[in-house]
Amino acid sequence: QVQLVESGGGLVQAGGSLRLSCVASGLSFSGYNMGWFRQAPGKERDFVAAVSWNTASKYYADSAKGRFTISRDNAKNTVYLQMNSLKPEDTANYYCAASSTRVLPAETREYRYWGQGTQVTVSS
Repeated sequence: QVQLVESGGGLVQAGGSLRLSCVASGLSFSGYNMGWFRQAPGKERDFVAAVSWNTASKYYADSAKGRFTISRDNAKNTVYLQMNSLKPEDTANYYCAASSTRVLPAETREYRYWGQGTQVTVSS
């Protein structure tokens, strides 16, 4: 059974930082591209960042460029999202997801496995 478990969310003031983690089990982690998405209440789930299975490629949404960094540790079956200079508009539930596509994807439909999410709230 595949499980993706996110952690590291919380309440932070604007300008602060958080590091999200996602631990995977039940799959060959090093063979999957990994992504982070977020969803605010009443809105669609949006792409944030993705990293290829071998870390050779990384891709960010415009909203994340320059502030967020995605990384992974295949030895620990873990993907991270370092978020700096947080803004109130970053408030959302953050999800990690795994994709076996050959091209690093940014669409939700390309991701097969999903975690339950971790809430990030940024106060102004």
